[in-house]
Amino acid sequence: MALSDTKVRTIKPLDKPFKLSDERGLFLIVTPTGGKWWRLKYRLDGKEKTLSLGVYPDVSLADAREKRD
Repeated sequence: MALSDTKVRTIKPLDKPFKLSDERGLFLIVTPTGGKWWRLKYRLDGKEKTLSLGVYPDVSLADAREKRD
C-alpha cells in the first residue's frame, strides 16, 4: 500500500525510529525527535544498498517518488 501525503504529514514519532514503506524500494524513516528522512533501498551487484533522498517536508512525497524513478 502506497503512502499518502496526508499520512506522511500527520505521522507521529515513537520511542524508536521506524519505517513507513511506499513502493519500489522507497520508504520514510521517522525518528523519535520527529525527523522524517526519505530513503531508497536498491541492489547493486547483488548487495543491498540504501540511498538518502532528502528530508520531509523539504522533499515532498511526489519529489521523493520522482527521484526514485
